[in-house]
Amino acid sequence: MQDKSIRLGVDIGGTFTDVVLEYGTVLFSAKVLTTYRTPEDAIIEGMQRVCHESGIEPSQISQIIHGTTLATNALIERRGAKTALITTDGFRDVIEMRTESRFEQYDLNLTLPKPLLPRNFRYTIKERVQADGQVLKPLKRPEIESLVDQIKSAGFESIAVGLLHSYVNDAHELLIAAVLKERMPQAMVSLSSQVSPQMREYERFNTTIANAYIKPLMKSYLVRLKDRMAHKGADCPIFLMHSGGGIISLENAAEFPVRLVESGPAGGAVFAAHIAARHGLDKVLSFDMGGTTAKICLIKNQTPKTARVFEVARTYRFKKGSGMPISIPVIDMVEIGAGGGSLAHVDSMKQIRVGPESASSEPGPACYGRGGARPAVTDADLVLGRLDPANFAGGTIPLDAVASSAALQAELGDLLEMDVETAAFGLAEVVDENMANAARVHAVENGEDLSEYTMIAFGGAAPLHAGRLCEKLGIARMLVPAGAGVGSAIGFLRAPFSFEANRSQFMRLSDFDAPAITTLLNELKVEATSFVRSCDAEAEIQAQYKVYMRYSGQGWEIPVQLTAIQAETPDLATFQALFQREYAALFGRVVEAMDVEITVWSVNATTPAQSVTPVDIVSSLPLMTTQIRRALFDPATATVAQAAEVLRSDMTPGACIAGPAVITEDETTIIVPTSRRATALADGCIDISDKGADL
Repeated sequence: MQDKSIRLGVDIGGTFTDVVLEYGTVLFSAKVLTTYRTPEDAIIEGMQRVCHESGIEPSQISQIIHGTTLATNALIERRGAKTALITTDGFRDVIEMRTESRFEQYDLNLTLPKPLLPRNFRYTIKERVQADGQVLKPLKRPEIESLVDQIKSAGFESIAVGLLHSYVNDAHELLIAAVLKERMPQAMVSLSSQVSPQMREYERFNTTIANAYIKPLMKSYLVRLKDRMAHKGADCPIFLMHSGGGIISLENAAEFPVRLVESGPAGGAVFAAHIAARHGLDKVLSFDMGGTTAKICLIKNQTPKTARVFEVARTYRFKKGSGMPISIPVIDMVEIGAGGGSLAHVDSMKQIRVGPESASSEPGPACYGRGGARPAVTDADLVLGRLDPANFAGGTIPLDAVASSAALQAELGDLLEMDVETAAFGLAEVVDENMANAARVHAVENGEDLSEYTMIAFGGAAPLHAGRLCEKLGIARMLVPAGAGVGSAIGFLRAPFSFEANRSQFMRLSDFDAPAITTLLNELKVEATSFVRSCDAEAEIQAQYKVYMRYSGQGWEIPVQLTAIQAETPDLATFQALFQREYAALFGRVVEAMDVEITVWSVNATTPAQSVTPVDIVSSLPLMTTQIRRALFDPATATVAQAAEVLRSDMTPGACIAGPAVITEDETTIIVPTSRRATALADGCIDISDKGADL
């Protein structure tokens, strides 16, 4: 019999699959190596482990919430379905022509990323809709039928339909979909007017193609997962985490899999926001480092920063415009190839480079003993004393320090004429500086001073590196939550059911039409609410309103939040004032006597956020002493120190330990640098603060 207090959170990462079982207020967790060919195998193994540990039967689980990198990996690795694009005559090459932006302005040999579909997979049809929705050239059904027959004979599995200005008038796309259903009933169809009904055809076409490209893969996986879980006894609803930080049904996820592209990292941001709310923190830097990537997100007022366009598969690190734009609601974060499995090499300038290539779980870092011969970040951590080879992942994965040393010496030490320890130090410093630099750039782009922020570190590898990042970034305080090693999976269990509906409809404030605005926002509210109702028919649902505005002639918009009253009774003066306030906050001034335009309207329907209980303040106890010591390399002084080693479970609320120290648990290890001290808080968080802050 299912128990509503028993839920399962599952996060498939590039290296590990994290499984968390929540039974009331108690959490049981497991980390399992990701199984690439059949990802559900790792989920089942993890579920069986946590069920055995908790004494719970799979049949008692009432709900499974899942996030995965499978969609992202399919786009990066170009292993999706054979997909065709149908677009307006004359716009066949939009996804190849891109925009006028050059992400590396002075590189004369700049190589642009290849489009997801080659030119011979892109088809055109004679039709035209104007920007105001008026039909300029009608679409003829016989021409559609002829084109569909041609596509069918070519053996395409999935079809993306992206016509010019279909976000205003979708009649032509719907007609094409009807013909496709008649003549190619087995093919999967993605319409741009449903996937991403927003202006800017380059981003819209790319998003629709990406959805079509991964749809057969993801739909097959999700159906297979549900069947396998039911066969193992967990015959309960399965929900998916989407990139915007909420939960949608399995059926909607299968229809719009592009919304799953950042689902795993989004769960981490939700987890960090929940911790920030418990501790009353208004400025938080979320740092999530797993086995394959590191993710950095700014969280203000316990709410992660969001965006409506992001890039995947960047070909140049940190370079905006070098990837594939996806136009969907997403939590705004920086993701770099810097995880425990990120591989290191020496470049032509005799410099150590780390990532973005990863050893993943197959074969994994050299120390895994699964055939990996090149050094990864985990190998460096092992050599530097940050990891215990006998207790990695709770002892389920023994590590081979000799293999790590051999890989570091062969790939780095011999080429740079340095010993193994120095090579490991160099590797660790490079990856830490890469992450610190990404955080600096992200903060500058958003006008933020990181010295005012508190870091929340989670993910299997983050607590190993976060202390050093704080030193580099000038951050005085860091929290490592309980369950940090499986933070994203816990975040899934904290996320609300939600769906954000967007639509482009151009309007100048000089032509402000209050009735039209009311009608549009009501339609979006109904659309978004219907998605949430498919997850929970009885839940209370709240609507959050947002519009994207700009001065006339500008090329990009800024988001402006509306209250429910402002959305239901729109007023010209209010819209003008809200825009000017947000614009001045970003750019320091407003532009007088210039008209303002609204380009995109958004309504997010969501169930209420989980309530949080503020953390009780505890008095600090005298510094702990321990007889257990570990040789630990301190990067700040480039020396080996004898660090105190303590079990996290032995740190009761108020317990303190001074760095250098190592705090161990099954899922991760916390490194406390010499410059810091660690204190256990009432909720199980470890508070790592600058020793100088106590003076």
